[in-house]
Amino acid sequence: MASHSPAAGPLTAEVEAFLAALSRTASPATLDAYRRDLTALLAFLAERDIDDWRALDAGLLRRFLGGERARGLAPRSLARRRSACSRLADHLVARGHLDHNPVALTRAPRQPRHLPSPVDVDRLAHFLDTPHDGSPLAVRDQAMLELFYSSGLRLAELAGLDLVDLRPQRVRVRGKGDKPRQVPVGRRAHQALEAWLGMRSALAAPDETALFVGARGTRLGHRAIQQRLAQVARRRGLDEHLHPHRLRHSFASHLLESSQDLRAVQELLGHANLATTQVYTRLDWQHLAASYDAAHPRARRRRDEETP
Repeated sequence: MASHSPAAGPLTAEVEAFLAALSRTASPATLDAYRRDLTALLAFLAERDIDDWRALDAGLLRRFLGGERARGLAPRSLARRRSACSRLADHLVARGHLDHNPVALTRAPRQPRHLPSPVDVDRLAHFLDTPHDGSPLAVRDQAMLELFYSSGLRLAELAGLDLVDLRPQRVRVRGKGDKPRQVPVGRRAHQALEAWLGMRSALAAPDETALFVGARGTRLGHRAIQQRLAQVARRRGLDEHLHPHRLRHSFASHLLESSQDLRAVQELLGHANLATTQVYTRLDWQHLAASYDAAHPRARRRRDEETP
């Protein structure tokens, strides 16, 4: 029986070229996930003896994604698999192997809204105000906590910060797709950062540019940041799981509750689409409709125009 190893197929070179280009802007986690997704696609094509990208059409992609769904792939993973195929198809169009992106003709899987609940604002304030031992690591952890909540940063954004990214009252970050934005830094976060900068030299290697460093003096990694946040939560008696995305969600929810300014929250979060912010903050249609009725000069009919 013939082997259908995707690694040996003639299609693999374009996948590798696409992943190499993607590596310049995507996080390592995204790159690894896309590699798994496209390896599955290559295996699917190899099983059908397809060795020409011109055969990749919407029908074939529907069968691939349908098979992935049938074998129990979660909706979120299925959506990412479809996204990987779409990004690859755009690459193939640019390289002249396809004349259009066939993924656009497939239906995106419906996503469950599994969002972390925000931490209660008073509970979170008490947690952040809990005293620590004043050690360099504790001061660093406090600065990370305050910055996550103050500015709504993603984990990768905070981990990627360099000293030069700090500005008076704001910080410059690189979001998804390496898109830059600037976000304000609140008073308490500014104070915590000043305290950390005063102690950073006790840990940081002389030539290290990272804002947050570990005990070895080098940039603090994603996993280490997650672990430190969980440890601090346990140590301070917060009987809830605390992770960076939950602090980001709390930032968005608390700010929206106070300001009702969806566009501002969208900009601060670095969302390309307003719809993403609506889902992220659990903003419902009733609130949008009420805001529309209250703000738009031609939204409501006059009483004499209303039907009896």
